[in-house]
Formats: sequence, C-alpha cells, structure tokens
Amino acid sequence: MAQQAPPPPAAPVPLGDRNLPDAAELEMQRALRGGTIAGTITIPNQTASVLIQPEGRDWRRFRNRVLTWIGAIAILGAVIALALVHLWKGRTRIEGGRSGRSILRYDGLERANHWMVAASFVALGLSGLVITYGRGLLMPWMGAEAFASLATACQAAHQFLSFAFVLGLVVMLALWAGRNLPTRADLAWLRAGGPLAKGHPPAGKFNAGQKLLYWFVLSCGAALAVSGYLLMFPFALTDIGGQQWAHMVHGILAMLMIAVILGHIYIGTLGTEGAFEAMANGQVDYNWAKEHHRLWLEEELAKAHRTLEPPRPTRTAGAD
Repeated sequence: MAQQAPPPPAAPVPLGDRNLPDAAELEMQRALRGGTIAGTITIPNQTASVLIQPEGRDWRRFRNRVLTWIGAIAILGAVIALALVHLWKGRTRIEGGRSGRSILRYDGLERANHWMVAASFVALGLSGLVITYGRGLLMPWMGAEAFASLATACQAAHQFLSFAFVLGLVVMLALWAGRNLPTRADLAWLRAGGPLAKGHPPAGKFNAGQKLLYWFVLSCGAALAVSGYLLMFPFALTDIGGQQWAHMVHGILAMLMIAVILGHIYIGTLGTEGAFEAMANGQVDYNWAKEHHRLWLEEELAKAHRTLEPPRPTRTAGAD
C-alpha cells in the first residue's frame, strides 16, 4: 500500500526571532491580563470550565503565607500576653475570702449549652489548626500516610461539629441576649478601668467586658458559620471567587476568635479565683458575687426576700 510522504520539516526560525512570542502566546498574555480564562463545556458543572484564574495565585499566597502568619501572631501573641499578665498581676483573689455561702449563677440548661459551645469550639479550633499548619509541622514528623488519615478525620470533625457549635450559639442568644444589653452601669464600669480598675466597679450579671465578649462571639460565630457552610457546599451560592473570599474571611476570623477565647479561658480559670465554679456546678461564693457582680447579687437578694416574705395584708375600708 502506498504510504504518504512525511511532512516537510519546518522552516528554521531565524536566530534573531527565536525569543519572540508567537501570535497564540501574545493572545494568551492579553487574556491573562484581562482576567479569568474559561472554556466551553457541556457537563452541568460549569465551574470546571475555568482554565486560568489569576486571583487564584493571590488566594494561594494568602493560604500558604498570610494566614499562617496571622494565626501565629494572634495565637502565640495571646499566649505570651496572658503569661505576662499572670506574672505581673497574678491571680485575682476573693478579697473578703470565701464566705461559706453560695448563690446560684447558672442553671443546668445554661451550663449544658455553654459546655456544648465550648467543647465544639475547641474541637473546631484544633481541627482547623491541623488543617492549616499540619502539612508543614506534622507531616514531616508523622509521615504522609498518617497525616493524610489525621487530616481527613479533622476535616470530617470540623464539618459535623459545626452544627453543634451553631446550635449552641442560637440557644446562647435566646438565653442571654436580654442580660447583655448595654446599661449605664457598663459605662461606669468602663470609665473606672474595667478589669484593671482598683477595687471592683459595680456590675450586673454580666459586666461590660463580658457583654463585649458575648456579642463578639455571636457575631464572629455567625460569620464563621456562613463562610464555613459556603465552603462545605461549594458553588451552591458563589463562584470560585466567592469561595476564595469565604475561605479568607473564615480563616482570619477563626484565628482571631481562638486568640480571644484563650483570654476568656484564662480569666475563667487561672485568672480569677472562684470564677470557674460558676460553670462547674452553677454556684458561686457570696463574697465573689458581691465583689464582681454586686448589682446582680442585689437583684437576686431582692427576689429572694420577695419570695420568702409573704406580702402584708392590707386593711380594708371600714375595718377596725
């Protein structure tokens, strides 16, 4: 059978023109300067048509460098700052000593919901840190196969435990929103110096610092939930650019919230004598309540007096 003759060899490129881009490359460079390059596909997943997205390089730089530095500075900075505060100030003791009497501060529902939020947040924070830093810190130590199993488990835990965290925030909003509205006592507490004030400025059930933490946790938690669920269900409501922005918002807020919660944990355990008992068994010492939340204690005592002392009978008209 006859065979076709091989095609003639390409004409050699002159030496002076070999470094010049051809027309296709010039068109590609112009397209890159213009933005995303997408092809034409027939499958339902239209996001698969994206061939080149220049913003992806910015996102990758954020994921691999910026986020890791933000987390390291925020978390390690919080730990160092708390250690310095503890060395300088020490533990805040109950000035009047323990009275031997206690008063109910949180009921069973409040404590159970608080521990659900706390436990799920710790698990979310640790799993998120493994996902963020594990490739560089853990994989060289434990090996690629073991780290892959750990990362897969952390990703699954991060997704499923998010529902418990969000549910706890909703219950927390219903339980404590009314008690965390600003009052004049909060302004006086802040003007007196807040946690650094000499003595103990009068405060209700929650002082101004606790109220700020409360609203920060709720607002930051809501933003983490929205951005996290956008990442869990990719491209349901956003394109690839929206996914990248959701990841950046989620990562930054998560690192900041971990740093803030570290301060909350310190104040509620090592930092303040008697504070942990409020969430351990719901009871706090009378003198602790008197020093840290005097206005709330007065409210509780007034309620107790109204309950224990029956109302005096009123004299009716014409009675002797």
